[in-house]
Amino acid sequence: MSRREAADDPVESVCPRCSVGCRLRYSERRDGAVGCDGAPVNTEGRLCRNGIQAFDGLDAENRLTKPLIREDGDLVAATWDEAFSRIDDEFERILDRHGSDALSFLGAPRCTNEENYLLQKLARVLGTNNVDNRARICHGSVVRAMVERLGSPGMTNTLSDLPEADAFFVVGADPAKRQPIAFNSYVRPAVNDGATLIQIDPGENETTRLADVHVAPNPGTDALFVRAVVAELLDMELIDGTFVAERTADFDAFAESLEGLSAEACADRTGVDAETVRGVAEAFGRADRAAIIAGTGAEEDDHRGTATADALIDLLLVTGNIGKRGTGMNLLRGLTNEQGANDVGCRPSTLPGFRPVSDPDARATVAEEWGIDPPSSPGLSELDAVRAFGDSIHGAYVIGENPAVSKRETQAVARSLEALDFLLVQEAFPTETVEHADVVLPVSLWAEKNGTVTNLDRQVQRMRPITTPPDGVRHDHDILVEIGRRLTDARFEYDRPSDVFDELTRVNPLYAGMSYDGIGHGSQRWPFPAGAEKGTEILHTERFRTGRKRTAFEPVDGFWRRERSPEAE
Repeated sequence: MSRREAADDPVESVCPRCSVGCRLRYSERRDGAVGCDGAPVNTEGRLCRNGIQAFDGLDAENRLTKPLIREDGDLVAATWDEAFSRIDDEFERILDRHGSDALSFLGAPRCTNEENYLLQKLARVLGTNNVDNRARICHGSVVRAMVERLGSPGMTNTLSDLPEADAFFVVGADPAKRQPIAFNSYVRPAVNDGATLIQIDPGENETTRLADVHVAPNPGTDALFVRAVVAELLDMELIDGTFVAERTADFDAFAESLEGLSAEACADRTGVDAETVRGVAEAFGRADRAAIIAGTGAEEDDHRGTATADALIDLLLVTGNIGKRGTGMNLLRGLTNEQGANDVGCRPSTLPGFRPVSDPDARATVAEEWGIDPPSSPGLSELDAVRAFGDSIHGAYVIGENPAVSKRETQAVARSLEALDFLLVQEAFPTETVEHADVVLPVSLWAEKNGTVTNLDRQVQRMRPITTPPDGVRHDHDILVEIGRRLTDARFEYDRPSDVFDELTRVNPLYAGMSYDGIGHGSQRWPFPAGAEKGTEILHTERFRTGRKRTAFEPVDGFWRRERSPEAE
């Protein structure tokens, strides 16, 4: 591979293929990636098949290497000055005619923390909270429930303490395939040593091969199934009375709301027989330590409701399986920097650190750093913004994302993109979204970048450039800084990503105390209290991240009685 550094001076970076955060380097002998011994996650230096192929495609012939601007309906090569001039003119025109909220900014989990931070800063300094990333949507339901009830959307535990679990409750996830290094290094050994793996998923997959129990509730009934398990735990008296008394609230009302719910009562609706429900309840309830592993399958269809996530949290609360090793609510994100993109505020309703945009203290902290007050009303999500393209949204800035191809109806999205007055896209390769762009800026890829990313168990690691980008290509960081300087009066003077990270640690309390040098070739995990060496491993040990010692149960108001079984319809 051309442009690569000498093999006798190997540079380590973070694998871009999933959210586990394995460290790797390039091996000329293998002409591919190899893992790094002693790394924060893949401690034995193992990589999965995807990780081994991480360098594939860096030199693809269709790599974008020149800015493109649309002239007479066609995208044509341009200079960087011409591209920036077009961006200046179009953004200023939209701002003058329609105001700040006529703009939308879409980041991506493939971008670094610093890049996503700069994007959301640019949006808010320009006066809008219309900033989002698709990682927020993938786990919207679970994250919302975790934030509201626990005070944090992060994995409550770490990969390294999961082997201490006696039971795993895997919901809507296939970690054996999607996060194989995490699964094979931390979950599989525990199961091989006798831990019980209970899988809740509509179909069989690679994780099913190791499962002791595979349960496939009917579509839309995951929450009801979990509630039935909790009801059986109450009937069996397999609850942690001390934890319930000391760390929870509203238990009596919650227990009363489950009266009449039994394994038999919901069998027709869920398609799961009563014996299986009781078996799952007993296996989870009798375990000294039990952990939930959740994936995108735990989401509600609209990504707004939280019934399944609330049921899972209640399952942990009644059994006392939170705030200690080998337990907790462990959300396995899929893409490289999903956690980080959300941590740094690339969201329409929260500033860096998941603080609401309406929070006066959070806004004051940001304003002191930026010199400009951020807007206080939540912006549009990516889904809502795309629906508003050509209507209330007249301009969009898309980085490392391809909204033209999504779960939404593709032709409708294409029409929405065409309806925009101006579309700016930063990309490395031609995509369906690039085809609709008015300006395209060619950017660097993961192996060419400096910056940080945050993995699924809250570890912040540094990426380092292993190779240099092709001539004509610029780093996302440099482009964002240049656009910020041109379009705003705020400070956008950052010579390098480490300068951005320093600012991030001042406005994001989760990252407070971290440093580039402190991360080094290892990691630092949020939250990072003063004097910490690596950060906080287990969340919610004494208090929840809400600041309160207790969190409330969610009474269910007999919802199962309102759902008629197929036989009753």
